[in-house]
Amino acid sequence: MANSLARTKWVCKYHIVFTPKCRRKIIYYELRADIQKIIKDLCKWKGVKIIEGHMMPDHIHL
Repeated sequence: MANSLARTKWVCKYHIVFTPKCRRKIIYYELRADIQKIIKDLCKWKGVKIIEGHMMPDHIHL
């Protein structure tokens, strides 16, 4: 079922945020490439399509 406004329609099923304990900034600076690969592999394995993703210094949005 799609939601709508005046000129737009959208379907939002999930908004996932990964946050490490104490929001350590190690994600962005040291582990960024490894985490991206792991998330992409898991989503491919489960048949999930990532529409948009953002890596912040202390958390990840999908």
